[in-house]
Amino acid sequence: MRYELADYAWVAIKPMLPNKPRGVPRVNDRRVLNGIFWVLRSGALPRDLPEAFGPYTTCDNRFVRWRRAGVWGGNFSPYLYRARNRVERFFNRIKQCRRVATRYDRLAANYLAFVQLASIRLWLRPNVSASQ
Repeated sequence: MRYELADYAWVAIKPMLPNKPRGVPRVNDRRVLNGIFWVLRSGALPRDLPEAFGPYTTCDNRFVRWRRAGVWGGNFSPYLYRARNRVERFFNRIKQCRRVATRYDRLAANYLAFVQLASIRLWLRPNVSASQ
């Protein structure tokens, strides 16, 4: 089925998932993870999950449980998370420069130079005197 993990990917991911059995027999982690990836790739709501992935509540609950356990983010930093807004705004601003947004350059060095120029331009904008 589309969006499912290949065998090599499952072998790499499986050891990273917590495996704490609770009272009820566990649903196959691979099937649940495939359902989570289906939601990620399709953009659909979990309740629209195809039956092949099992009950949507299982996928949704396991996703939340794994998120709380830190499976998706390792060492999450609230400070860095708040700072991401500044980074996102920066990228939105430099993408106003068409050369950067469309990446016409074949050489990475030229592209980086244009990104740097766009950054300088943004940095200079608030520092320009009102009298000029």
